[in-house]
Amino acid sequence: MLVDYRKLRAGNLMGDLKNDFTRKPFVPFAPAPRLKPLGNIGQMFVLAPNPIETWTQAHFDLPLISGPSLVGEVIVVNQPEAIRHVLVDNAANYQKDPLQRRVLAAGSSEGSGLGLLSAEGDLWKRTRRTLAPSFTPRRVAGFAPVMRERAEARVDRWLKRRSGAILEIDREMTGVTYDILSANLFSDALAEDAPGFERELAALLDSIGRVHPFDILNAPKWLPRFGRRKARQSRLWFEGAISRLIEYRLTLMSEHPDAVPDDLLTALMKASDPETGTGLTQAEVSANLFTFIAAGHETTARALGWTLYLLARTPDWWERCAEEACNAPGDPAHWLEAMPAMRAAFEESMRLFPPVPMMSRIAGADDMLGNIPVAKGTIAIIAPWLIHRHTLLWDSPGAFLPERFLPGAREKIDRFAYLPFGAGPRVCIGAVFAQMEAMIVLTSVLRRVRLTHLDGEPRPVHRITLRPEGRLAMKMEIR
Repeated sequence: MLVDYRKLRAGNLMGDLKNDFTRKPFVPFAPAPRLKPLGNIGQMFVLAPNPIETWTQAHFDLPLISGPSLVGEVIVVNQPEAIRHVLVDNAANYQKDPLQRRVLAAGSSEGSGLGLLSAEGDLWKRTRRTLAPSFTPRRVAGFAPVMRERAEARVDRWLKRRSGAILEIDREMTGVTYDILSANLFSDALAEDAPGFERELAALLDSIGRVHPFDILNAPKWLPRFGRRKARQSRLWFEGAISRLIEYRLTLMSEHPDAVPDDLLTALMKASDPETGTGLTQAEVSANLFTFIAAGHETTARALGWTLYLLARTPDWWERCAEEACNAPGDPAHWLEAMPAMRAAFEESMRLFPPVPMMSRIAGADDMLGNIPVAKGTIAIIAPWLIHRHTLLWDSPGAFLPERFLPGAREKIDRFAYLPFGAGPRVCIGAVFAQMEAMIVLTSVLRRVRLTHLDGEPRPVHRITLRPEGRLAMKMEIR
């Protein structure tokens, strides 16, 4: 098994890219793996502030690790063949586990499980079929002009300040991705409260993803969890805003059908399951809008922030991507294919800092992963944070080397060794939207400004996404 891994690794990377390694690669800060596992009590309290700090060196070195844990029997799956088995070949046997559901449910309401992120079984299948036509490549390409308009408007705002101004890039990426989402999802119907959106989303996502000790112990819901009250308040804020938006759109569709915007909200409200003809209920529309706002928007904003940080720390790659940006074709719908270096930098950023650093599934029946038996009820953990930095899958796994993803090298990476958008039936439905949005935002930034990272390397913290602790402050110079 190890021989196969090493062949895979050598074919992916260094052997084919020797000419590109004349420089010393940049290695961003990451928590050092532990030399030995934490005890139950230690693990419980490290999981709460930052789950990625619980992993040991063995988790980055071995293909499969199984054993007892606080939540029962667990198998950590780093082997691409086994990942494929869990997420694709035997996906029906592996659904989201109770702990993951409890963590994602922080501050949620009763209808929150109706969204695509949380739904299971027949509800998930029906919802996925219903939403799929709204995210075809052709449909997404139609959003590109508005994406470009909003991205350039954000940079215009920066240029009103002098060269040398300090930008909080993580906040700026939150803002621009919200601008894009607001325009394409609901035609700016909530644009007047963008500051409220940012404030409430930050509060909500800071709580969702925290693994509270009471969640691990499956304590009753009525026992208080630190920060969950604020999460509930923020969730209620979103639900109220979304409810008012849907009610207004329903009125518009009924009384002034010719004035109804052709956006994703309208598509959701008109969509029907191609197999049954059944549309989404109002509660399902609301839950899926929240999923797109919270999960989809947050993951793209974080991926963009990390990419700009990594490019700012590697001036040669910044200039290489900036040259592509300055020579981009006129139609932004083609930018994803037209800029291989920028796309490679973005993909390498998501390797080092995967937007969703861990997912887990529970086995519904006995199974086998590799040569390890998996009993019913075992939790299978698939952690992109581990897989993307695994010593059997990547050379120099902690280094920022976009060369890995250039044409000719990218094709040699195993599909199940790189999972920024997941895989299998539950692969992110908005992956094409997110990638196109990223290329458009990065192009709009790099062709007009140069960013320099200030002192202090950001510490990655795992909430629902992988976020920098504190702010990503950068100095802006106008090109």
